[in-house]
Amino acid sequence: MAKHIQRTLNRNEDRNFSELTGKFKNNIYGTSKGKLREAVLQRDLIQHVSWLGVDCEKTVLDVGGGQGQLAMFLAQQGHHVTLIDISKEMLVQAQTQAEALGVSDRITLIHAPLQALPDLNLGQFDLVLCHAVLEWLTEQQQALKLLSDRLTTEGYLSLMYYNRAAQRMANMVYGNFDYVLNGLQVKQKVGLSPNRPLEPDDVNSWLSALPLQKLSQSGVRCFHDYLREPDKANSQFDALLALELKYNQQEPYASLGRYTHLMMQYHHTI
Repeated sequence: MAKHIQRTLNRNEDRNFSELTGKFKNNIYGTSKGKLREAVLQRDLIQHVSWLGVDCEKTVLDVGGGQGQLAMFLAQQGHHVTLIDISKEMLVQAQTQAEALGVSDRITLIHAPLQALPDLNLGQFDLVLCHAVLEWLTEQQQALKLLSDRLTTEGYLSLMYYNRAAQRMANMVYGNFDYVLNGLQVKQKVGLSPNRPLEPDDVNSWLSALPLQKLSQSGVRCFHDYLREPDKANSQFDALLALELKYNQQEPYASLGRYTHLMMQYHHTI
C-alpha cells in the first residue's frame, strides 16, 4: 500500500478538481494532449536532471500531482516520491495506479493544498514538480517561493504553467476577436479551462527574485492546438510528437506552446 493520505484543511479559494477526476482521466490524460504533455515532460527531465538514469535513490516532491503520471515514472526508476494534491479523489486514483505498478512503497500521498507546504515540515527535495497548478491559484508569486524553499542545494524545479500569450494567439487563430479584446475573460468558466493563465513576463520576473537558474524552456503543444485538421492529432500522432519534440525548445515555437515548461536548478548567489 502507498503510505497514508494525510488530510489538510483547504484554507484558500483555489480550484479543487475532486468532482472532475473522471473528466481529467478521459479528456486530458487519455488524449493526444495528455500523451504529448507527458512525453515532453519526461524528455525534459531526462535531459536536465543529472541523476536520472543513474543507479541512485533521490527524493521527489510532486505538488498538485493529480493521478500521478510523472510520480509513477520517477518511482519506477527507484526514487521516492511524495505526491501532494488538493483532491482526495485524484489521490485515490494515484494510489490505485501505484499499486498496479508495484511502486506503492516508494509513493507517499498527502491530501493538502500547495499553501500547506510550510506547515507539513517535509524538508527539502532533490526534485520538485509543479505542473499545471499555478494557473488555478490566487497567490501565484507566493507559490513559486514556497516551491523553491523545498529544494535541496542543487535541487531541480520542474515548473509548467498555462501560457496566456499562447492562449491569446490560439484565440486569434480561431477568430475569437471579441474574447481577445475582452482580455480573455468570460462570465462563466469552462470546467477544465484555467482560471488564471500566466503572462510569461510575469513568471520570469517572479523567478528572477528567487535562487534559481533557468536550464531550459519548452513549449507544450506548440503545434497540436493550431492544427487545421484536429483529427490528425490522433491519426498522425507519432509524426506530430516527433515535430513537437524537435522544435519545442526553439523560438518562436517554445513561446507558442499552450503550456510553458521550465527546468530550473537551485543556484545560490553570494
